[in-house]
Amino acid sequence: MVHLLKYERMSAVARPLGRMLACAIEMLNGQIGAELMVVAVPLFPSKERQRGYNQAVLLADAALAKLKETQPEWKLRAAHSVIRRVRDTESQFALTTHGRRRNLKGAFAVRDGATLAGREVLLVDDIYTTGATARECARVLRRAGAAKVWVATLARAQREMVEFWDAEQEQGSFKDTALR
Repeated sequence: MVHLLKYERMSAVARPLGRMLACAIEMLNGQIGAELMVVAVPLFPSKERQRGYNQAVLLADAALAKLKETQPEWKLRAAHSVIRRVRDTESQFALTTHGRRRNLKGAFAVRDGATLAGREVLLVDDIYTTGATARECARVLRRAGAAKVWVATLARAQREMVEFWDAEQEQGSFKDTALR
């Protein structure tokens, strides 16, 4: 379903997926602060125009709507514009953990005038693979004054060794890869 949302332009699946994400976020009850800024991982503007939407924003908004119903005592507000992607990056799909971190270094910035001092932030993304995106966004948010950054993702990619067979060479090799 994440693939449908992200690559097949089926934005309608974001609502039920976001509501599922809200159920997981509810497990933080008692751990998170009374006020929480909900921030979706931003896409580079040209990528968002190409896709037609930011899937993380759709997931975050659906989760937020559900949480406002089920957790009325939580003071939640969407603050997606707090962070922006300032540099277009290469696709993370085939990169190693180190390559992903290097690729994202300096790719995000907090918008001028954003007030984060002492605030708790819930960062929402679609997939957690190596943590490089979450780590870089959290670093930028913390440097801007956020007291704590929680990360919620819809899915976690598993890494495993996959054997690739070269029929011409009659030999196999193993590669560490993320399942998608």
